[in-house]
Amino acid sequence: MLVRDIKRLALFVGPLVLLLLITYGFGGKIELPAGEDSDATHHELFSLSTKDRKYFPVKFGNESAFNPNILPHPKHDGTYVVVGQKSSTDSDPNGVFFEVACEAAFKHGVLQCVDEAPIRLPIAPTTTSDADKCKGDLLTLLLMNQGPHDARVLYGPEKPYIIYGSNSAHTCFGMWIQDFNALADWGAGKGGKGDFAEATELQRPAPWSAVEKNWFVFWDKDGQAYAHYDAVPSRSFAKLRRNGSVGPNLGPFAAEQDEKCLTRYLPRLPPKNEDIHQATNSLRITMCKRSDKDCKADETNTFIVAVIQHKTWYNFHGEYEPYAMVFRERSPFEVYAISKKPLWIYGRQRRADNTTDMVYVAGMNWKEKGLNYHGYLDDELFLTFGVDDKRAGAIDILASDLLTDLGLCSDV
Repeated sequence: MLVRDIKRLALFVGPLVLLLLITYGFGGKIELPAGEDSDATHHELFSLSTKDRKYFPVKFGNESAFNPNILPHPKHDGTYVVVGQKSSTDSDPNGVFFEVACEAAFKHGVLQCVDEAPIRLPIAPTTTSDADKCKGDLLTLLLMNQGPHDARVLYGPEKPYIIYGSNSAHTCFGMWIQDFNALADWGAGKGGKGDFAEATELQRPAPWSAVEKNWFVFWDKDGQAYAHYDAVPSRSFAKLRRNGSVGPNLGPFAAEQDEKCLTRYLPRLPPKNEDIHQATNSLRITMCKRSDKDCKADETNTFIVAVIQHKTWYNFHGEYEPYAMVFRERSPFEVYAISKKPLWIYGRQRRADNTTDMVYVAGMNWKEKGLNYHGYLDDELFLTFGVDDKRAGAIDILASDLLTDLGLCSDV
């Protein structure tokens, strides 16, 4: 990762009616997954496909990479496109970074490149426009950076995109987006047309931080894109234009209820060594099952979901605890629910010194081709992550697994 690299309606209606309104909304059907918790402190996620139910490794042929992303291949069943941050080696030029990609398939419980050598994505290096924006010893090192960091490869409503960190024209280090089809020939059709045909720097309402990272893009019910910058201490997000510029911060319109909800369900942070930041891209999920004939997607039962993480840093060891954050897909995009307990990916190891593997959740995408951005509770998805900044892993789960045991903001 870059840091390492350098809550009155109940008074008027009966409790049963209130429960029905909360559960089913005022329109479409909503099913809130209950599930079974096998851990007092976490909600465990188990693989649907591995024999031992643990997560599976992702291998990039003769390259070492972490923080992987997985997209279903648009044409070939059982084949996927995987992208990851190439691990730096002694033979790499100083300060040069790459995202590597390949077509991959499962073999002996491992998702691995079909060809031995993955390609390096042709992402052009960018430069910081004003060196004074990188003041300080560590920030100065970013002036020497060449190439992308911590990419997220994701589907929007119509096509895939890549979002990554690189040197900025607006601050020291920022976030960029591009049509993924313009970078990789994987049979999805040629990129270079429409939104973000070329690498475009994402902007934000002021103020800027010297280093911006972990932003995600989401799309509302009409397909309008927004950039989401922060979840805590206050949410901030804005409407995104095709040239990367944005409108005003829309976070304040739902801030009062959002902050009550986030405070209720997320850990209370000490003055230092801990924070909460965004982790994955977003997905649009309808809270009922595709297989249920009464399940009809509308704005009362369809939400945007992203994963955020509680990071701790003690004794030179970092750990991340992921939570699902669910918010409405129409203005003011208020938070609907958050995981009551952090997610535990089965296979993550607890150590004798009371630490655990550093599992950094990086992305999520639907497992089935053709779903793009929108799925249902009974659809399978990949949750992808890096392990100790060295290895790549992923777990295939149902969307309902991710959304089990949610704390509703209406209960706050």
